[in-house]
Amino acid sequence: MRTLNSNSLTSTHARRLPSAVFRVWVICACLIANHASVAHQQKNAVTRILFNENTGNIEVMHRFFIHDAEHAAGVIFGERQTLVESSESRQLFSSYVMNRFSVEVTYSDDSREDLALNYIGEEVDGQFLWVYQEIAAVENVASMTIVNMALRDVWSDQSNLVNIERDDRIYSLTFDGAREVLSIELDA
Repeated sequence: MRTLNSNSLTSTHARRLPSAVFRVWVICACLIANHASVAHQQKNAVTRILFNENTGNIEVMHRFFIHDAEHAAGVIFGERQTLVESSESRQLFSSYVMNRFSVEVTYSDDSREDLALNYIGEEVDGQFLWVYQEIAAVENVASMTIVNMALRDVWSDQSNLVNIERDDRIYSLTFDGAREVLSIELDA
């Protein structure tokens, strides 16, 4: 076996070494940055409002990154919440979500109503926490006015997307910046 000392490195080897070290450093830096980004808050959530054709009900499904929800719950409630392990913590967070989300509908006859959405439950699914709400059959909805402040009182740069699905159409509203209340006309 031949050993190399600093005197036996040629100038070609000496030039390749810094380039190879640099490539390894870049790869390591990218891996570390990618891992760190997974651990940081995503600061976005998605709510799906579905006009269920089979039941006639309006179903609401809120989806949060579990890491965001746990961090926010700790800030909101003043102590660490373990949403993955504790159903009590999930129910507490669900209550918070329901108090910051509301839907007012305008019917075809121009009358208005705040929907009294019922809490159905919550679940952890991989990296997400889901909160479910529902209201029994609501017909002749012409438009919706929605408030979605969940996590927006924790982070000013939180963005909440609301997708409304009705009659094979999807309507989208994005709550970000100063947008606290948004309205949308629904095609009948």
